[in-house]
Amino acid sequence: MKSNSLRLVILGAPGAGKGTQAERLSEKFSVPQISTGVILRAAIEAGTPLGLKVKELIENGKFVSDEDVVAIVGQRITEKDCENGFILDGFPRTIPQAEALENLLAERNIALDAVLSIDVNDSDIVSRMSGRRVCKKCGASYHVVYKRPQNGNLCDNCSSELVIREDDKVEVVMDRLEAYHKQTAPLKEFYSAKGLLVSVEGKEELAETSAAVDSAIEKL
Repeated sequence: MKSNSLRLVILGAPGAGKGTQAERLSEKFSVPQISTGVILRAAIEAGTPLGLKVKELIENGKFVSDEDVVAIVGQRITEKDCENGFILDGFPRTIPQAEALENLLAERNIALDAVLSIDVNDSDIVSRMSGRRVCKKCGASYHVVYKRPQNGNLCDNCSSELVIREDDKVEVVMDRLEAYHKQTAPLKEFYSAKGLLVSVEGKEELAETSAAVDSAIEKL
């Protein structure tokens, strides 16, 4: 792996910290973080045909079809800012998606450097996600335990109300975890067989997880 490039897939259950680590590594290596969740939510906000199609699925913690997600990622990785690498956050979710990604990368003569799995037990996941709060206006994120707002239930940035996203409610989180174990967890074995998997334990303290991730990346 070149010191100024990184082509990485990050795996982990919902709430394991994939997005946080993807954002941090994106800045460190100057490569884009590609989050299918962010792309899809933007489409929902804009009211695009794809956004209207997937709105109900996402709000209920369900997954979008492989065909739609693969098309989104395939288009995104052809953009100029991906020339030196990218970090895929939230994709692939299934074995068929992973196989489709292999085909996409092979067509472009690109190889992944690694697949990073952030492992967190289910009870901790439920606590993390059900405690998350999001600003209705600016989208800033908080947590009732780990990142409390300074002004009660109001955003520190714009003083707007903080809310629980539909897919952070306990019952939805449990459904998402069930789907993760059934559909996404098998990817660890899939990528391990290819010699790409690197696993780290997601700690309660962000700094500890970040240090473990950096150590794993440095060994590549």
